Amino acid sequence: MNLFTARLTGKMLSTEQFEKTISDMQQRVIRWREIKKSPELAEYNALKEVVESRNFQEKKAELKNRKYRDTDEGRKTASYEKLSSSMRMKGYKFALENETFQAFLKFRDSEDFGKIKDAKERRKSSELRMFNVIYRSAFYKNYQQVLNSSELKQLQALEAELATEDFKQRNALWSDAKRWEHSEEYKTEQRYLQLANSEDIKFYFAQREDKIDWAELFRPSFEDTMSSAQHWQTGYGYANPAMKDGHSRTSERQAYNGGKNTFFVEGRMDIETRAESKKALAWDEKRGFVEHVFDYTSDVMNTREAFAQEEGLFMAKVRSQGAGHHFFGLSTGDVKKPLVALYHFNGTKHQLGLVNGNQTKMADLTGVRRSMYYVYTFRWTKNELIWYVNDMEVMRMANSLPKEKMFLLAQSFLPMKEKGGEGKLKIQWVKVYKPAN
Repeated sequence: MNLFTARLTGKMLSTEQFEKTISDMQQRVIRWREIKKSPELAEYNALKEVVESRNFQEKKAELKNRKYRDTDEGRKTASYEKLSSSMRMKGYKFALENETFQAFLKFRDSEDFGKIKDAKERRKSSELRMFNVIYRSAFYKNYQQVLNSSELKQLQALEAELATEDFKQRNALWSDAKRWEHSEEYKTEQRYLQLANSEDIKFYFAQREDKIDWAELFRPSFEDTMSSAQHWQTGYGYANPAMKDGHSRTSERQAYNGGKNTFFVEGRMDIETRAESKKALAWDEKRGFVEHVFDYTSDVMNTREAFAQEEGLFMAKVRSQGAGHHFFGLSTGDVKKPLVALYHFNGTKHQLGLVNGNQTKMADLTGVRRSMYYVYTFRWTKNELIWYVNDMEVMRMANSLPKEKMFLLAQSFLPMKEKGGEGKLKIQWVKVYKPAN
């Protein structure tokens, strides 16, 4: 993997750009998670379910598009107006309201009504003559026809229904040309749209659409700005307490110095390999543990007591200089179990990968300048392992996955077969995230 070419062609962000991306992403995720538990999002989701429901949309279409004349209220109102405005019904209503006609009706129902047929009696009384005119008129005939008609019964039934409060309310709704804007459904939809167009809600769903990257899937579990040794102890962090921790090997040039070669300066951790003689306990493949004199000293440091985690996202900003091998990664404290390399300079080239028993899978990195910091990331899920340099994926695998918690391990060493020299491993910061679930 040639990272120099990737950097030049823009396929990989610079370390500075990537760190800014991480910071921006973390701020986005903080905001996203705050919105996720906000009452506004809960209200939006509830309203969305209502507004997008079939019943709501059908009601909206009805309120907006249905013509008043096509409603039951419109038809009954039109029928009432048509009946009440006919000449026959107008004549009937006029008769009911006319005092002279009402007087005629009383006379008609009296014992003197028979006099209306006697001409002599009519000549004696102007009232009888007037009643006689009414009696013979088309006006009176219309009154009699309407009085017992189905039209009048229909009109009276409509008049009674139109006078009820229920009908008045329904009629007020359907006769209103702006009934949609005056409805509760409209208010509901307007609130939904208001929330949908709010900056927070738009931001939230924009991130969801982009899958919000790894930061949605992981939550901070460990961070070290390397300002002190509070998280670190010397040695390999062996799981077996009977093993002699912090030892070197006779096949190496350096003795581990119990933390004396580890410095926390300027917000970083430096492990130095120095040219100095030291007698120390060492492991020999044939003789076991023996006293051995080394020409160099260095250190191996771990977080076994302070931090260990299974699965998640492990990130570190690392570089090295000088001679020797420099390693930063994850260990279980058992030499027979997986060892993960986030960063490894093997004396000639940079590598990362996994050592698991007799199986080793390492990716060589070309184009990595030792004078420059890079952010090395290891993503560990239930199904696969993925390694990145800055934002660029460089290797993934789906077998030989670790199955227990691992802690951070940092060391510098000099193989005997290689030329000696001083060197330094520099770790600017470490950040670890655990799965959100």
